[in-house]
Amino acid sequence: MCALKVRIKFEKSGIMRFIGHLDMMRYFQKAFRRSGIDIQYSQGFSPHQLISVAAPLGVGLTSTGEYMDIVMGECPSSKELVDRINEQMVEGVRILSAVALPDNSKNAMSIVDTADYRISFRENMEPDFDLSEAIEKFMSQNAIMVTKKTKKSEKTMDIKPMIHTLREENGTCFMNVATGSTQNLKPEQVMETLYKFMDRSFDPFALCIHRCETYGANFTPLEKYGDVMM
Repeated sequence: MCALKVRIKFEKSGIMRFIGHLDMMRYFQKAFRRSGIDIQYSQGFSPHQLISVAAPLGVGLTSTGEYMDIVMGECPSSKELVDRINEQMVEGVRILSAVALPDNSKNAMSIVDTADYRISFRENMEPDFDLSEAIEKFMSQNAIMVTKKTKKSEKTMDIKPMIHTLREENGTCFMNVATGSTQNLKPEQVMETLYKFMDRSFDPFALCIHRCETYGANFTPLEKYGDVMM
């Protein structure tokens, strides 16, 4: 039987934003089984569904730009596949699209390059400075140095090359930052560094972070790497 790679785009919102990555994977595995789609399994003593997520979303974040790749045997049209899976979804998770990938395509996880985020602020927790003016001054620096701590060490690095876009929009903050295995910059890190630059205390709880889209090279949305199944 021929195997077909399929890229699924989905959104995560509401109460489901508090569900972590591993639990989301288990949730999708059960949903795929219930939907009756012909998803393929790995070989060996402990077979598992062939699923890979592009860039796992942090707990507490919402998104309309999440992607996962699956491998299927027989595959219906894109619309039927989306409808069948959505019948098994709970409130807060919805499949947006499904496209077939070329046989030689790389999985989504390996090609993720950047992502768009929109940051809004909880009521009465908005910044007490002019956001647009602060961003302009912040990005005019020759370098934006931060210290990243790991379990074993800490490293000082310049994050400015990883911030491709940063601007104020109607009281919110929009950014496109490096995302993926090669370089990865969390929007929380950008906002914390901005607050420190403005000599303000930073409370991560003040932020409502939404991932708008995830891209491969040249700011190409991951769904554009495939074609709709008729």
